[in-house]
Amino acid sequence: MKATFGFVSLLIALAIIGIVINKQLKAVGKVPVVAADGGVSQGTGAASGTVREQSQQLQEKVRNDVAKALEQGAQGAARQDDSAK
Repeated sequence: MKATFGFVSLLIALAIIGIVINKQLKAVGKVPVVAADGGVSQGTGAASGTVREQSQQLQEKVRNDVAKALEQGAQGAARQDDSAK
C-alpha cells in the first residue's frame, strides 16, 4: 500500500512539473514539437538546416535584439537629458 501510494505521488509530482515546464517553454516560444517522422523540432521555425546554420541564425537574432535594445536605451537617455534641461 505504501509503495503504491509513493508511486502514485511520484507520478502526480512529475505530471505537475511537466505542466509547469510546458507553460514556461510556451511563454518563451520554444516548445519542442514532435514531427510526423518521429523527429523533434523546436517549433520556432529554426529547426530547418544544420546545427551550424541554426547557431548562426540565433547569433544574428541576438545581435539584432541587443542593437535594438541599445538604440532604445540611447533614445530614452536622450529624452531624459532633453527634459532635464
